[in-house]
Amino acid sequence: MSFFSDFLGETAALLTAFCWTITALANEIASKRIGSLSLNIIRMFLAVFLLSFYNYFARDKFLPVDANMHNWLWLSLSGLIGFTFGDYFLFRSFAVIGSRFAMLIMTTVPLFTAFFGWLIIGENLTILHFTGMILTLGGISLAIFHRNNKGEKLSLKLTPSGIFLALGGAMGQALGLILSKLGMQGTYDPFAATQIRVFAGAAGFIALTTFISHWPEVLKGTRNKKAVTAVTIGAIFGPFLGVSFSLMAVKFTQAGIASTIMAIVPILIIPPSVVLKKEKVTVAEVSGAVISVAGVALLFIR
Repeated sequence: MSFFSDFLGETAALLTAFCWTITALANEIASKRIGSLSLNIIRMFLAVFLLSFYNYFARDKFLPVDANMHNWLWLSLSGLIGFTFGDYFLFRSFAVIGSRFAMLIMTTVPLFTAFFGWLIIGENLTILHFTGMILTLGGISLAIFHRNNKGEKLSLKLTPSGIFLALGGAMGQALGLILSKLGMQGTYDPFAATQIRVFAGAAGFIALTTFISHWPEVLKGTRNKKAVTAVTIGAIFGPFLGVSFSLMAVKFTQAGIASTIMAIVPILIIPPSVVLKKEKVTVAEVSGAVISVAGVALLFIR
């Protein structure tokens, strides 16, 4: 057996982290031009298109007609909670407490995932796995807290509403992963499962956009060529490849382990930030990366 077949779930989680690093950089560009809600509604429609055509050529099914009621119920609920609820709360938290603290709180996703995995589907984790999670989260936290090299003090000044919003985003992503694993029943195709999740997420964002009368801004965003290019890249590596790999990860390994590996995105994003955005990397960031990788390594030990 090869390494990749032995650790298919963990490998898929690493691929997810790389995809989400690319989509984070692309979505940063798009969000600055057209706003987060317009970005989300456009990327959901692009993801529907990409997943539908992929499944047509890969599975000879343009729509997930082979899904049963169990698949549709739990995967749709997963899409609503993970995409619409989770992303909405996460983007709102950026405006209240800033992306630095929001990302820090989002590193609680693996802990929430492990808790929901234990509560809903009875997954078990070893002490070694918990040690790896703690190391990974500690490394990520260290890197995020020290990313600003302008002498800013890192005293925690978070409003209750900001904490609630960021925790809502973390819980949405974590619960979405667990419900996805439950919805796939261990056998359903991850790309078809992602298609169902995206359908539900898109429906949720359509309802939200309609409720707040945001459609004129969305249509305006579609005319911004640079933003649309960035959104397209984000959609390919986000809801299409990234989310599909994440479902493959939770399908072939425990959800808490997969979620922790996927949480290394703040570390992976440092090199392109240095090259593309000319940001300086501090000793704390390098130390955080080393600690994070050490924690991930522990997760590969069975």
